[in-house]
Amino acid sequence: METSSTITARATPARRGATAPVVSVVVPTRNERGNIRPLVDRLARVLPDHPIEIVFVDDSEDGTDAAIAELRRDDVDIRLIHRTGSARWGGLGGAVVDGIRVASASWVCVMDADLQHPPEVLGDLVARAGRGDVDVVVASRFCHDGHADEFGRARRFLSFASTRVAQGLFARQLHGITDPMSGFFMLRRSAVDPDALKPRGFKILLEILVRGGGLRATEVPFEFGLRHSGESKASLAEGGRYLGQLWQLRFRDLTARFGRFGVVGASGLLVNTLLLAFFADVVGLWYVVGAVLATQGSSIWNFVLTERFVFRGGGWRWSLAQRAGAFVGMNNIALLLRIPFLYLLVTGFGMNHLVGNVVTLVTLTLIRFGVADTYIWRRVGDTVTFQYDLHGIVTIVSDAVLPELERFRVDDGIADPTVRLRLGRVRGKGIGAVELDGDRTKIHYAEVLRNFGFATEIEFGQRIDIVASPLLGRSPHVLYTNAVEPVLRWAFVQRGFALVHAACMASEENGFLITAKTDTGKTTTALKTLDSLPFSFLSDDLTLVAPDGRVMTYPKPLTISRHTLSAVKTPLLSRRQRLALPLQSRLHSRSGRLFGLVIAKTGLPAATINAVVQILVPPPKYQVDRLVPHVAIAPEARLTGMAVIQREGDEGSQLLSPQEALDTLLSNCDDAYGFPPYPAIERWLHSSNGRNLRETERGIIEAALDGKPTHLLRSPERNWHTMFPATVERSGHATATGIAEVAAPPETR
Repeated sequence: METSSTITARATPARRGATAPVVSVVVPTRNERGNIRPLVDRLARVLPDHPIEIVFVDDSEDGTDAAIAELRRDDVDIRLIHRTGSARWGGLGGAVVDGIRVASASWVCVMDADLQHPPEVLGDLVARAGRGDVDVVVASRFCHDGHADEFGRARRFLSFASTRVAQGLFARQLHGITDPMSGFFMLRRSAVDPDALKPRGFKILLEILVRGGGLRATEVPFEFGLRHSGESKASLAEGGRYLGQLWQLRFRDLTARFGRFGVVGASGLLVNTLLLAFFADVVGLWYVVGAVLATQGSSIWNFVLTERFVFRGGGWRWSLAQRAGAFVGMNNIALLLRIPFLYLLVTGFGMNHLVGNVVTLVTLTLIRFGVADTYIWRRVGDTVTFQYDLHGIVTIVSDAVLPELERFRVDDGIADPTVRLRLGRVRGKGIGAVELDGDRTKIHYAEVLRNFGFATEIEFGQRIDIVASPLLGRSPHVLYTNAVEPVLRWAFVQRGFALVHAACMASEENGFLITAKTDTGKTTTALKTLDSLPFSFLSDDLTLVAPDGRVMTYPKPLTISRHTLSAVKTPLLSRRQRLALPLQSRLHSRSGRLFGLVIAKTGLPAATINAVVQILVPPPKYQVDRLVPHVAIAPEARLTGMAVIQREGDEGSQLLSPQEALDTLLSNCDDAYGFPPYPAIERWLHSSNGRNLRETERGIIEAALDGKPTHLLRSPERNWHTMFPATVERSGHATATGIAEVAAPPETR
């Protein structure tokens, strides 16, 4: 009996040698003979001006491999891997991995052969991947404009349930992905190691995202098509394999370690019991004292065996002495919990002291394992770091993902970052700062719950080191906005740039700032302007400016507050997102912020409450191209003018003096940082160890605005987007020496 074979066929080997394909399309097939030619015909028409490669990985028995081998085309390269017998490892997922291994393009698209994945969507995937800021592009049935209407009610429910289970188990890896079960996606070949994948069944994308180690992923919508030929491979068995895959991804290694930990613990239980019997029954000590002494002996025994058999290997974050001390300390802390329990069992219920000791030890085994696995035996590489390069001016290496900086994210290469952010224990209590040797300053801010709530420690030196409490790792928007961004403001100033509180759009090479108090309408104005006029986008909230007048993009996700809803085209969002938007937008609008400030004045832990609220109800944040499709994002522009938007007063505009413009922008910058902890630590951020960064910031902004007109636009009805083009036109004719010539029209003076 044949156990394995591989047949490879190429349609146009000469052209392959001449021009490398822009994408390799990997198509796993099993009994899809009738779909092959229509699939190839449609794929060939998607990118007619670019070479593509189609890699069929076939496990069929109906002659599909013969149908593929018979194809001869001049406009597409076709490769075939036919697997039989034991070579059919891993099911569909294994076929995809085999296809990725032989793919020759830098990007690989995975899709089914049944035409339910419309080949025309390949163009959208290639276009999105071409921006260069992601590693994986998922064709989603559930994001905006995606559809899976051909699913029956039962299948829709199963798809929904399986997706929610996966998102719950792997919240970090699947952040922002609505369809992790999709079989239609594109990935950067260099970002995935095929040998690290352990596919099982259909859901290879889930495997890639979970094992990929911090892959940058995004989505494009698609409408699930009708099967052209053949039968669906979905089955109850596949459902079982999916559950097995979830278990393998989430719990397999953990289960094995816990099993070994349990065996070691059982031997330690015997040692502990024998020692207790010796101290209590032979020496005659009180059984509680005997339990304390027995714990020390069994702890040493357990540590030696745990080190040797449970957590094997090296690369631990802590030294041997630190691990030993932490392990013995953990067991003694557990002893403090065990003693009252043991006393209750023995003295209160009359249980034998040896039996009661065993009960208390077994009861705390799970907690002890969790501490050992999570903290004591933690490898240096266990924490995925996220790296961000902000225009080459400031670089960040972070233990936690910072969604606001996603467009600045880089794969690697930051050896000496400007800012190093770690999640861990904050040692400082309350609010304060201390000046250290070498012009270093350490600031600490810890609310009443300390490391169980909002706490952060910032040390300024040659590098800025930030330690944030673990809670903030689960609330990344609060981590960035309230702990990282205030630091970045002054880090930029130190390097000769200012991060100003203003939206920015560009017409050709001319950039225009729009500034206002928080939650006035910058985002609304930007969205409506971008949707109706040919402006490119730089930012909607913060813009980086240089003293020579350059403005640089700072494209954070847009926060949709309550009044911004009117500017959002909700069909671009999924149904779930549309339903959640009214609550999210109201909670995270100006009224919600004002409520938080009131809480802060009462002395309650406002920053902690804010972090918890944003865990429960995440803010509605979307990248600009999600809300305004096909928008152009400009990397930088030349500052030509600024608009200040204001609701108070009659509708109209007026020219502000340079001093008024500067004071207004600086005031708005301060307004952006009014939420705790910033007011409490501000003076140390910009004026410690002899620094006076406030004056430096003012000088940078004053130089950037020099000779650029600023118009105050008043509109009680928030119609600034209708007034903005005229302001741009007037600013476009302004010169450094002729600002007076572009004063507001007489009717608005």
